[in-house]
Amino acid sequence: MDSLGHVNNTNYFRYMEQARIEWVCALAVSGAPYDAGEGPVIVNASCDFLVPLVYPGDIEVRMYLGDPGRTSVGSYYDIHADGKKYAEGAARIVWVDVASGRPVPLPDTVAAPLRALAG
Repeated sequence: MDSLGHVNNTNYFRYMEQARIEWVCALAVSGAPYDAGEGPVIVNASCDFLVPLVYPGDIEVRMYLGDPGRTSVGSYYDIHADGKKYAEGAARIVWVDVASGRPVPLPDTVAAPLRALAG
């Protein structure tokens, strides 16, 4: 909570991060992230705070993915509570080689479903 009694703005980024982690964990079931020493990192993140969240409360984070590039994909988030949107955010996800830190092509488990939707 901040001095005004609102949920601190850094928590919004944690909420979006948790949605990404759950998505990555769901991919791991099919053998995707980190299996071959590769995985996602965030290169930028943003959030528009529309209405202050207050504690305690329950929220829902909705995550969407954009059109995939060669090594990256945009992710987008809506944070809802009590039937209204409290915030919206975005983060660029880049797939990297863990050892070198260099970008690598998105795995098919990420890119193929997104390309199929766009096609």
